[in-house]
Amino acid sequence: MKHFGFILMASLVAAATATGRPVLKVTNVAPSAVRIQYSEPGTTSDLPDWLYVRHDVVAKSDLRVTVKGTRVTVKNKAGKTVFSATAHDLQNGVSTLSFASPKDEHLYGLGQFQDGYSNVRGLSRRLTQVNTQISLPMLISSKGYGILWNNYGLTEFNPCSKSVTLTKRQGAGAREEVDVTSTEGNKREVRERHIFEATIDVAEAGDYSLLLDVGQKMARRHNLCIDGQPVIEMQNVWLPPTTSKIVHLEKGRHTLTAELTRDDKPVLYYDKVQDRTTFRSPVSKAVDYTVFVGSPDEIIATYRHLTGECPMMPKWALGYIHCRERFHSSKEILETARRFKQENMPVSMIVQDWQYWGKYGWNSMQFDETHYPDPKALTDTLHQMGIRLMLSVWSKIDKRSEVGRQMVADNYYIPGTDWIDFFNPDAAASYWKNFRERLLPLGIDAWWQDATEPENDDLLGRRVNNGKWSGEEVRNVYPLLVNKTVYEGLVEAGREPMILTRCGFPGIQRYGSALWSGDVGNDWETFRRQLTAGLGVQAAGVPWWTYDAGGFFRPGDQYRNQDYIERMLRWIETSVYLPLMRVHGYMSNTEPWNYGDEAKQIIAQCLKEREALRPYIEKCAERVAKEGYTLMRPLVFDFADDPVALDQKYEYMFGPDLLVSPVTESGVSEWKTYLPRNAKGWRDRLTGRHYDGGQTVTTAVDKAHIPVFERIR
Repeated sequence: MKHFGFILMASLVAAATATGRPVLKVTNVAPSAVRIQYSEPGTTSDLPDWLYVRHDVVAKSDLRVTVKGTRVTVKNKAGKTVFSATAHDLQNGVSTLSFASPKDEHLYGLGQFQDGYSNVRGLSRRLTQVNTQISLPMLISSKGYGILWNNYGLTEFNPCSKSVTLTKRQGAGAREEVDVTSTEGNKREVRERHIFEATIDVAEAGDYSLLLDVGQKMARRHNLCIDGQPVIEMQNVWLPPTTSKIVHLEKGRHTLTAELTRDDKPVLYYDKVQDRTTFRSPVSKAVDYTVFVGSPDEIIATYRHLTGECPMMPKWALGYIHCRERFHSSKEILETARRFKQENMPVSMIVQDWQYWGKYGWNSMQFDETHYPDPKALTDTLHQMGIRLMLSVWSKIDKRSEVGRQMVADNYYIPGTDWIDFFNPDAAASYWKNFRERLLPLGIDAWWQDATEPENDDLLGRRVNNGKWSGEEVRNVYPLLVNKTVYEGLVEAGREPMILTRCGFPGIQRYGSALWSGDVGNDWETFRRQLTAGLGVQAAGVPWWTYDAGGFFRPGDQYRNQDYIERMLRWIETSVYLPLMRVHGYMSNTEPWNYGDEAKQIIAQCLKEREALRPYIEKCAERVAKEGYTLMRPLVFDFADDPVALDQKYEYMFGPDLLVSPVTESGVSEWKTYLPRNAKGWRDRLTGRHYDGGQTVTTAVDKAHIPVFERIR
């Protein structure tokens, strides 16, 4: 076995090349990070290095890397092995990395997924970009390392070796009609439910990882029963095409049933959970990944050093952001702003959602003057009230609009879609030129880049940049390029960037972008899954994230439905302690006064609580920009040596001092919270009572509060 440092790297590559076998190249890219590439001799990608902003070789390294064949071991400064790659494989354009993952390891990250998992060790996931799912192929381990998988295409995380197709039963299914959003606007859709079934034979008992693929670009329901027992159940108007679960199965035959929609073509992938973790990309020219070593904060700081530091979030974006689907006129916006002032409710920003363009066509970058006679006057009036304005702008443009006709003439669309081809620098420049000329003069403060996946996986099966690259090669990186275009244009124009975007990719933090969890439902299970989804984004290195507090899709009787209002309040109470606080809702007037006096008073209290926290949040935001800090913190960041803390799915630290314990069930008057080990204990922020750390405590809760504890130092 040999130790290969920076000085010996050239000879290692040359020796491998001489044999004609794949080259394994190890490069020190930071004192605590090493990039490893395994590729065929002479093979290089023609794709730009969008991921990294820094990838220079550094001479000084705190790591010791040993290579034996294709096995790579990384030791930390103390000489302890923290990472061991058991296999590198590159065959027929498919790249695979497997590395050791002991049973007591916890793995966090990969971005925003709707499967409800925080610890993803052993879980199978398919990393694609769709509404409510953001794929960020970055992991943090409780064992002191992180992995960034350097690939722009679809990635299978812990791919399963076995699969079975579920067959639809004969006969008619149950029908229902639902309101949905779409790339054509609001519409109603008829859905028909059917039962699908299959059997599987399991050779040995154990924990099995399942990945259910409904066989469409978007799902309407995730459902699976094994031997009559439900193991997967999730409903929303839109869902990702796949979902994941780990279950225990006994040896023998098992019956599978799933109630899904008529046109689904479900396949269940399954495999026994192994003591290893695997990344696999089916469209790839190399096994390419970066290993980071250190504490979670150190790993994230180094990750951002290499992929781009996060600029300072504007202070005016850190208060309450009010949104609904949708305001219909300047008059409605100003009436709402004045009512907030009259009610003495703090609000930092109001958001104009889609379709303000009216007769001019989708995302024509023009207000319809019928309802918005003077957008500049609207913005100026809000500014006089101390309120900022955010505007929804899409990457999709109606081809019949003035901007769209020019984009068609210049061949700037992804073929067969209405999405602008941001892989083509000329197309991106044209998009920004129209943006700058049509929208910037209006004085708008912040930009909501919606549907930056692009929606419905529209890169699949297409070519981009005038046919230069296949959509499969680059299908996950599109949101990065959209945000790059807007951010760099804003900076050049001398504007302070603030971008909210529905999707992302590693490196997006350098473009001042905040992510949110998309068009989610409002039920308790959806609420719980947004918490694990958000923590997955934080562990993947993106610091600014939020959700639609109250849920995007809401019940038709939302203003008087007390069960819904209870849930809505828990969403909002928790959002006080998110990096960004924002309310939104489909076909909803989300203003607090529409939900009854009690709810109005509780929401007003939440807005004032957020305002009181502003100095604390602003200090954390400075650390995010200057230190690579993380504001919404999975407990592994602060309590990696507390195994009980690592198992908490929904609790998290908000900055260095506050432990947040969201209430995620209905009708409760008390709530259990695990207080991690802390020498001086914890203080209940509501009652002031002191508690020792390292224990689970039960505290009283009412409609107006969730448990929050202050860490005593």
